[in-house]
Amino acid sequence: MHKYKIITLCGSIKFRDEFIKTQEKLTLDGNIVLTPNFFNNIKKENIDEKTKKILDEMHKQKIDMSDEIYVINVGGYIGESTKSEIEYAKGKCKKISYLESIK
Repeated sequence: MHKYKIITLCGSIKFRDEFIKTQEKLTLDGNIVLTPNFFNNIKKENIDEKTKKILDEMHKQKIDMSDEIYVINVGGYIGESTKSEIEYAKGKCKKISYLESIK
């Protein structure tokens, strides 16, 4: 059986449409793609600190399972949580790719 590369998408969830497009493209290119959790009925500002911590830990476990992270940095935007995920991935020696080139 072929071993597929696993890629975790990172970035601000405000770029949901770009996440969906990127997930589709990377999947059709032959990768297993892990994404952040998106919620339709809960606003980010309504998530309490305990739940936010759990979601952050789960996303870092997705990075642990991955060969690479792919940063959705629309307009060059990289928020604090995404910066933390990039540093985490670097510490785990994961390949890091970006939607848009970084300066």
